[in-house]
Amino acid sequence: MGRRGKKKGRPVSGWLVLDKPVGMGSTEAVSKIKWLFQAEKAGHAGTLDPLASGMLPIALGEATKTVPYVQDGAKIYRFTVAWGDERSTDDLEGPVTNSSDKRPAETEVRALLPKYTGVIMQTPPQFSAIKIAGERAYDLARDGETVDIPAREIEIGRLDVIEHSGERTIFEVECGKGTYVRSLARDMGRDLGCFGHIAELRRVEVEPFTQEDFITIAELEAARFGEQGDEDPDTADDASDAANLPVDFTAIDALLVDTSAALDCLPQVAISDDAAVKIRLGNPVIIRGRDAPVEAEEACATARGRLVAIGAIEQGMFKPKRVFAG
Repeated sequence: MGRRGKKKGRPVSGWLVLDKPVGMGSTEAVSKIKWLFQAEKAGHAGTLDPLASGMLPIALGEATKTVPYVQDGAKIYRFTVAWGDERSTDDLEGPVTNSSDKRPAETEVRALLPKYTGVIMQTPPQFSAIKIAGERAYDLARDGETVDIPAREIEIGRLDVIEHSGERTIFEVECGKGTYVRSLARDMGRDLGCFGHIAELRRVEVEPFTQEDFITIAELEAARFGEQGDEDPDTADDASDAANLPVDFTAIDALLVDTSAALDCLPQVAISDDAAVKIRLGNPVIIRGRDAPVEAEEACATARGRLVAIGAIEQGMFKPKRVFAG
Protein backbone atom coordinates (compact mmCIF):
# COMPACT_ATOMS: atom_id res chain seq x y z
CA MET A 1 0.00 0.00 0.00
CA GLY A 2 1.53 3.31 -1.11
CA ARG A 3 2.33 6.00 1.42
CA ARG A 4 0.67 9.36 1.04
CA GLY A 5 3.15 12.06 0.10
CA LYS A 6 3.79 15.02 2.32
CA LYS A 7 1.84 18.14 1.38
CA LYS A 8 3.88 20.72 -0.43
CA GLY A 9 3.96 24.26 0.88
CA ARG A 10 3.43 26.03 4.18
CA PRO A 11 0.31 25.69 6.36
CA VAL A 12 -0.30 29.45 6.14
CA SER A 13 -3.89 30.65 6.51
CA GLY A 14 -5.77 33.89 5.89
CA TRP A 15 -7.34 36.06 3.20
CA LEU A 16 -5.37 38.02 0.60
CA VAL A 17 -7.52 40.76 -0.96
CA LEU A 18 -5.82 41.09 -4.34
CA ASP A 19 -6.20 44.11 -6.60
CA LYS A 20 -6.16 42.00 -9.76
CA PRO A 21 -4.74 43.73 -12.83
CA VAL A 22 -6.37 43.65 -16.27
CA GLY A 23 -5.12 40.73 -18.36
CA MET A 24 -4.68 38.26 -15.51
CA GLY A 25 -7.18 35.42 -15.14
CA SER A 26 -8.53 34.42 -11.73
CA THR A 27 -6.91 30.97 -11.82
CA GLU A 28 -3.60 32.53 -12.83
CA ALA A 29 -3.89 35.00 -9.94
CA VAL A 30 -4.51 32.20 -7.42
CA SER A 31 -1.47 30.29 -8.70
CA LYS A 32 0.69 33.41 -8.40
CA ILE A 33 -0.43 34.08 -4.82
CA LYS A 34 -0.05 30.43 -3.82
CA TRP A 35 3.52 30.47 -5.11
CA LEU A 36 4.42 33.79 -3.49
CA PHE A 37 3.24 32.50 -0.09
CA GLN A 38 4.42 28.93 -0.78
CA ALA A 39 1.00 27.93 0.56
CA GLU A 40 -0.32 24.38 0.79
CA LYS A 41 -3.78 25.38 -0.39
CA ALA A 42 -5.41 28.38 -2.10
CA GLY A 43 -8.69 29.31 -3.78
CA HIS A 44 -10.68 32.40 -4.78
CA ALA A 45 -14.13 33.64 -3.82
CA GLY A 46 -15.70 34.55 -7.16
CA THR A 47 -14.22 34.67 -10.66
CA LEU A 48 -13.15 37.99 -12.14
CA ASP A 49 -12.78 38.09 -15.94
CA PRO A 50 -9.27 38.75 -17.37
CA LEU A 51 -10.51 42.04 -18.89
CA ALA A 52 -11.76 43.17 -15.46
CA SER A 53 -9.65 44.57 -12.64
CA GLY A 54 -10.11 44.92 -8.92
CA MET A 55 -11.01 42.85 -5.93
CA LEU A 56 -10.30 39.13 -6.05
CA PRO A 57 -10.39 37.71 -2.50
CA ILE A 58 -8.02 34.73 -2.31
CA ALA A 59 -8.19 32.27 0.57
CA LEU A 60 -5.11 30.46 1.84
CA GLY A 61 -5.07 27.33 3.99
CA GLU A 62 -7.85 27.18 6.59
CA ALA A 63 -9.49 30.27 5.04
CA THR A 64 -10.62 28.11 2.10
CA LYS A 65 -13.25 26.69 4.47
CA THR A 66 -14.85 30.16 4.65
CA VAL A 67 -14.99 30.81 0.87
CA PRO A 68 -18.81 30.29 0.61
CA TYR A 69 -19.45 33.14 3.06
CA VAL A 70 -17.45 35.59 0.94
CA GLN A 71 -18.99 34.31 -2.31
CA ASP A 72 -22.43 35.10 -0.89
CA GLY A 73 -21.43 38.64 0.12
CA ALA A 74 -22.64 41.77 -1.69
CA LYS A 75 -20.36 43.15 -4.40
CA ILE A 76 -19.78 46.63 -5.80
CA TYR A 77 -18.63 47.19 -9.39
CA ARG A 78 -17.66 50.38 -11.23
CA PHE A 79 -18.17 49.85 -14.96
CA THR A 80 -18.27 51.74 -18.25
CA VAL A 81 -20.79 50.93 -20.98
CA ALA A 82 -19.87 51.90 -24.55
CA TRP A 83 -23.06 52.59 -26.51
CA GLY A 84 -23.62 51.76 -30.18
CA ASP A 85 -22.34 48.19 -30.40
CA GLU A 86 -23.41 44.86 -28.94
CA ARG A 87 -20.73 42.17 -28.90
CA SER A 88 -20.85 38.37 -28.69
CA THR A 89 -19.10 38.38 -25.32
CA ASP A 90 -20.86 41.56 -24.06
CA ASP A 91 -17.41 43.11 -23.54
CA LEU A 92 -14.46 44.25 -25.67
CA GLU A 93 -13.21 40.72 -26.34
CA GLY A 94 -15.87 39.57 -28.82
CA PRO A 95 -16.81 40.71 -32.34
CA VAL A 96 -19.65 43.18 -32.94
CA THR A 97 -23.02 41.48 -33.46
CA ASN A 98 -25.39 44.50 -33.53
CA SER A 99 -24.83 48.23 -34.16
CA SER A 100 -26.78 51.47 -33.93
CA ASP A 101 -26.12 55.14 -34.66
CA LYS A 102 -28.31 56.16 -31.74
CA ARG A 103 -26.73 57.45 -28.53
CA PRO A 104 -28.82 57.80 -25.37
CA ALA A 105 -29.32 61.05 -23.48
CA GLU A 106 -28.42 61.03 -19.80
CA THR A 107 -32.08 61.48 -18.89
CA GLU A 108 -32.95 58.31 -20.84
CA VAL A 109 -30.26 56.34 -19.04
CA ARG A 110 -31.34 57.57 -15.61
CA ALA A 111 -35.00 56.85 -16.36
CA LEU A 112 -34.04 53.21 -17.01
CA LEU A 113 -32.33 52.62 -13.64
CA PRO A 114 -35.44 51.64 -11.60
CA LYS A 115 -36.08 48.73 -13.98
CA TYR A 116 -32.69 47.29 -13.00
CA THR A 117 -32.94 47.85 -9.27
CA GLY A 118 -34.30 45.37 -6.74
CA VAL A 119 -35.05 41.70 -7.42
CA ILE A 120 -35.02 41.18 -11.20
CA MET A 121 -34.70 38.37 -13.74
CA GLN A 122 -31.43 38.28 -15.69
CA THR A 123 -30.15 36.04 -18.49
CA PRO A 124 -26.40 35.30 -18.15
CA PRO A 125 -24.11 36.02 -21.13
CA GLN A 126 -23.52 33.40 -23.82
CA PHE A 127 -19.85 33.47 -22.80
CA SER A 128 -20.26 32.52 -19.13
CA ALA A 129 -19.36 29.63 -16.85
CA ILE A 130 -23.00 28.53 -16.57
CA LYS A 131 -23.36 24.78 -17.18
CA ILE A 132 -25.75 23.68 -19.92
CA ALA A 133 -26.29 19.89 -20.12
CA GLY A 134 -22.99 19.39 -18.31
CA GLU A 135 -20.95 21.74 -20.49
CA ARG A 136 -19.80 25.31 -19.84
CA ALA A 137 -21.73 27.87 -21.86
CA TYR A 138 -18.52 29.58 -23.02
CA ASP A 139 -17.22 26.29 -24.49
CA LEU A 140 -20.43 25.85 -26.48
CA ALA A 141 -20.38 29.51 -27.56
CA ARG A 142 -16.77 29.22 -28.76
CA ASP A 143 -17.87 26.27 -30.92
CA GLY A 144 -20.39 28.57 -32.59
CA GLU A 145 -23.48 27.27 -30.82
CA THR A 146 -26.25 29.59 -29.65
CA VAL A 147 -26.88 28.62 -26.06
CA ASP A 148 -30.35 28.80 -24.52
CA ILE A 149 -29.58 29.98 -20.98
CA PRO A 150 -32.62 30.39 -18.73
CA ALA A 151 -33.09 33.69 -16.90
CA ARG A 152 -32.59 33.63 -13.16
CA GLU A 153 -33.43 35.82 -10.21
CA ILE A 154 -30.78 38.25 -8.97
CA GLU A 155 -30.82 41.21 -6.61
CA ILE A 156 -29.43 44.68 -7.29
CA GLY A 157 -29.28 46.92 -4.25
CA ARG A 158 -28.49 50.09 -6.19
CA LEU A 159 -27.47 51.20 -9.67
CA ASP A 160 -26.12 54.75 -10.08
CA VAL A 161 -24.92 56.86 -13.00
CA ILE A 162 -21.50 58.29 -12.14
CA GLU A 163 -20.74 60.04 -15.43
CA HIS A 164 -22.32 60.30 -18.88
CA SER A 165 -20.68 61.54 -22.09
CA GLY A 166 -23.06 60.42 -24.82
CA GLU A 167 -20.79 57.72 -26.24
CA ARG A 168 -20.26 56.14 -22.82
CA THR A 169 -21.81 55.99 -19.36
CA ILE A 170 -19.99 55.10 -16.15
CA PHE A 171 -22.12 53.24 -13.59
CA GLU A 172 -21.69 51.86 -10.10
CA VAL A 173 -23.72 48.86 -9.01
CA GLU A 174 -24.13 47.06 -5.71
CA CYS A 175 -25.41 43.58 -6.32
CA GLY A 176 -25.82 40.08 -4.94
CA LYS A 177 -24.38 36.73 -5.89
CA GLY A 178 -24.84 35.58 -9.49
CA THR A 179 -25.19 39.03 -11.09
CA TYR A 180 -23.50 39.48 -14.48
CA VAL A 181 -22.54 43.09 -15.13
CA ARG A 182 -22.00 42.24 -18.81
CA SER A 183 -25.68 41.26 -18.99
CA LEU A 184 -26.63 44.62 -17.49
CA ALA A 185 -24.78 46.43 -20.28
CA ARG A 186 -26.36 44.21 -22.95
CA ASP A 187 -29.91 44.55 -21.61
CA MET A 188 -29.75 48.31 -20.99
CA GLY A 189 -28.42 48.82 -24.51
CA ARG A 190 -31.32 46.88 -25.96
CA ASP A 191 -33.88 48.77 -23.85
CA LEU A 192 -32.40 52.10 -24.97
CA GLY A 193 -32.45 50.98 -28.60
CA CYS A 194 -28.76 51.72 -29.11
CA PHE A 195 -27.01 48.49 -27.99
CA GLY A 196 -24.07 48.46 -25.59
CA HIS A 197 -21.18 46.48 -24.15
CA ILE A 198 -18.74 46.68 -21.23
CA ALA A 199 -15.69 48.81 -22.05
CA GLU A 200 -14.21 48.81 -18.53
CA LEU A 201 -15.06 46.82 -15.41
CA ARG A 202 -13.62 47.06 -11.91
CA ARG A 203 -14.80 45.27 -8.78
CA VAL A 204 -14.23 47.59 -5.83
CA GLU A 205 -15.81 45.64 -2.96
CA VAL A 206 -16.69 42.09 -1.98
CA GLU A 207 -18.35 41.97 1.43
CA PRO A 208 -16.86 41.92 4.06
CA PHE A 209 -13.71 43.36 2.40
CA THR A 210 -13.23 46.97 1.26
CA GLN A 211 -10.75 48.90 -0.86
CA GLU A 212 -8.66 49.52 2.28
CA ASP A 213 -7.78 45.80 2.17
CA PHE A 214 -6.41 45.94 -1.40
CA ILE A 215 -2.94 44.49 -2.02
CA THR A 216 -1.20 44.59 -5.42
CA ILE A 217 1.10 42.02 -7.00
CA ALA A 218 3.94 44.57 -6.79
CA GLU A 219 3.41 45.01 -3.04
CA LEU A 220 3.43 41.26 -2.54
CA GLU A 221 6.62 40.82 -4.54
CA ALA A 222 8.30 43.63 -2.61
CA ALA A 223 7.29 42.01 0.69
CA ARG A 224 8.54 38.60 -0.41
CA PHE A 225 11.75 39.55 -2.20
CA GLY A 226 12.60 43.06 -0.98
CA GLU A 227 14.83 44.90 -3.43
CA GLN A 228 15.55 41.70 -5.37
CA GLY A 229 12.25 42.04 -7.25
CA ASP A 230 10.23 39.18 -8.70
CA GLU A 231 12.32 36.04 -9.02
CA ASP A 232 11.82 33.13 -11.38
CA PRO A 233 9.35 30.78 -9.65
CA ASP A 234 11.22 27.77 -11.12
CA THR A 235 14.54 28.74 -9.58
CA ALA A 236 13.93 31.09 -6.63
CA ASP A 237 13.34 28.47 -3.95
CA ASP A 238 15.89 26.09 -5.45
CA ALA A 239 18.47 28.83 -5.07
CA SER A 240 17.50 29.33 -1.41
CA ASP A 241 17.74 25.62 -0.75
CA ALA A 242 21.13 25.48 -2.43
CA ALA A 243 22.40 28.25 -0.20
CA ASN A 244 20.71 26.53 2.78
CA LEU A 245 19.05 29.84 3.64
CA PRO A 246 15.44 29.87 4.91
CA VAL A 247 12.99 32.19 3.18
CA ASP A 248 11.63 34.91 5.48
CA PHE A 249 7.84 35.14 5.02
CA THR A 250 7.27 37.58 7.89
CA ALA A 251 6.62 40.65 5.71
CA ILE A 252 4.32 38.97 3.21
CA ASP A 253 2.36 37.07 5.88
CA ALA A 254 1.65 40.41 7.57
CA LEU A 255 -0.42 41.40 4.49
CA LEU A 256 -3.01 38.67 5.14
CA VAL A 257 -6.43 39.37 6.63
CA ASP A 258 -7.39 36.96 9.43
CA THR A 259 -9.54 34.00 8.38
CA SER A 260 -12.29 35.01 10.83
CA ALA A 261 -12.95 38.25 8.92
CA ALA A 262 -15.01 36.25 6.41
CA LEU A 263 -17.38 35.24 9.19
CA ASP A 264 -18.38 38.67 10.49
CA CYS A 265 -21.87 37.92 9.18
CA LEU A 266 -22.34 35.16 11.78
CA PRO A 267 -23.12 35.42 15.51
CA GLN A 268 -19.84 35.31 17.45
CA VAL A 269 -19.42 33.11 20.53
CA ALA A 270 -16.38 33.35 22.81
CA ILE A 271 -15.37 30.05 24.41
CA SER A 272 -12.70 28.83 26.83
CA ASP A 273 -9.52 26.99 25.84
CA ASP A 274 -10.94 23.75 27.29
CA ALA A 275 -14.12 24.13 25.23
CA ALA A 276 -12.02 24.80 22.12
CA VAL A 277 -10.20 21.48 22.60
CA LYS A 278 -13.52 19.63 22.85
CA ILE A 279 -14.96 21.38 19.80
CA ARG A 280 -11.89 20.61 17.68
CA LEU A 281 -12.48 16.95 18.52
CA GLY A 282 -16.00 17.31 17.15
CA ASN A 283 -17.80 17.45 20.49
CA PRO A 284 -20.60 19.89 21.40
CA VAL A 285 -20.15 22.24 24.35
CA ILE A 286 -22.48 24.28 26.55
CA ILE A 287 -22.41 27.99 25.71
CA ARG A 288 -22.06 30.10 28.83
CA GLY A 289 -22.54 33.81 29.34
CA ARG A 290 -25.51 36.12 29.72
CA ASP A 291 -25.28 37.41 26.12
CA ALA A 292 -24.72 34.02 24.46
CA PRO A 293 -27.39 33.14 21.86
CA VAL A 294 -29.63 30.17 22.70
CA GLU A 295 -30.41 29.26 19.08
CA ALA A 296 -28.61 29.93 15.79
CA GLU A 297 -28.49 27.93 12.56
CA GLU A 298 -24.90 29.08 12.09
CA ALA A 299 -22.48 30.71 14.49
CA CYS A 300 -18.76 31.23 14.86
CA ALA A 301 -16.85 30.05 17.97
CA THR A 302 -13.59 31.77 18.94
CA ALA A 303 -11.09 31.29 21.76
CA ARG A 304 -8.83 34.22 22.68
CA GLY A 305 -9.81 35.86 19.41
CA ARG A 306 -8.77 32.82 17.34
CA LEU A 307 -11.27 31.04 15.10
CA VAL A 308 -12.20 27.57 16.39
CA ALA A 309 -15.26 26.40 14.47
CA ILE A 310 -18.45 27.12 12.57
CA GLY A 311 -21.48 25.37 13.95
CA ALA A 312 -25.09 25.51 15.12
CA ILE A 313 -26.37 26.58 18.52
CA GLU A 314 -29.26 24.44 19.72
CA GLN A 315 -30.75 24.71 23.21
CA GLY A 316 -27.66 26.49 24.50
CA MET A 317 -25.21 23.95 23.03
CA PHE A 318 -22.65 24.79 20.33
CA LYS A 319 -22.47 21.87 17.88
CA PRO A 320 -19.47 22.12 15.51
CA LYS A 321 -19.93 21.56 11.78
CA ARG A 322 -16.54 22.72 10.52
CA VAL A 323 -13.47 23.10 12.73
CA PHE A 324 -10.29 25.07 12.16
CA ALA A 325 -6.73 24.22 13.12
CA GLY A 326 -5.43 25.95 16.22
